[in-house]
Amino acid sequence: MAGRGKYAMLLDPALWAYIDGINAWYPPETIDLPIAKQRAIYDRMCRALRQPYPPGVTASDGLIAAPGRDIAVRHYRMAGTAARATVLYYHGGGFILGGLDSHDDICAEICAGTGFAVLSVDYRLAPEHLHPAAFDDALAAFEWAAATASGPLLLCGESAGGNLAAAVSHATRAHAKRPTGQVLIYPGLGGDETARSYIEHAEAPLLSTGDVAFYRHVRSAKRQAPDDPTFSPLRDADFSGLPPTVVFTAECDPLSSDGEAYRDRILAVGGKASWREEKRLVHSFLRARTTVPAAAEAFRRIIAAIAALGAGEWLVER
Repeated sequence: MAGRGKYAMLLDPALWAYIDGINAWYPPETIDLPIAKQRAIYDRMCRALRQPYPPGVTASDGLIAAPGRDIAVRHYRMAGTAARATVLYYHGGGFILGGLDSHDDICAEICAGTGFAVLSVDYRLAPEHLHPAAFDDALAAFEWAAATASGPLLLCGESAGGNLAAAVSHATRAHAKRPTGQVLIYPGLGGDETARSYIEHAEAPLLSTGDVAFYRHVRSAKRQAPDDPTFSPLRDADFSGLPPTVVFTAECDPLSSDGEAYRDRILAVGGKASWREEKRLVHSFLRARTTVPAAAEAFRRIIAAIAALGAGEWLVER
């Protein structure tokens, strides 16, 4: 229990086994390594934790043509069935890590759990590509999906990907085919860093406020405007017209207050939004879904929220 502080008894043994396993792959000092080495470690960890596809899920890779670049995507479907909706998924990784393979099994399980098509987006990463490169790719993928997909189009992302999903929602609310809904999973939205969770969980396992500052800095171009909603969606001055929104955060995560504040901003202008703080869980709990019962339950709620929004239903409580 040494070194675990207030989290020693707050988090259950199964979750500590997960945290210790992640730290064995990706210890805190890894953040000081060159980005290429960080990516190599992260990719090995993701491969080691990857789960097999659920029965019936198929996947195919493709490219979306955008000005001056191609954006790689992976399309998941249930064999033999017509999808009633499409989920556009943006992966996490602090804007510097991850890709189509890092969250491959999570996307496959969302596909199986909802019956919806899932389109995973391999957006450009920092520091090679500073803001707004990732946002531009996220937006281009949405515009392509809106033009080609039939039925409802949902946005979903976790961590950095939750930031991108929200930023795209803000940018496309006036489009002819705007998002039907969005599900954000422990997103970093550029909120008030004096808020509750930033203080209470500044040194939480797997994500500290120091990590948050590092990831923000590494994606920032020179003279990055702090109030740019494509960078920090919570800094937008207008929260009207956004699609029905469900936000899931972890209790022991400095970013949790971002989800609460985002819900409150949408509700304040008469929109539909729900926020659920998953108790005694930490940032990145999706990867613990096979070994930690609380994470498995949270993932089931996430899939249920996606399924409900895709069906045009509002089944979540505030």
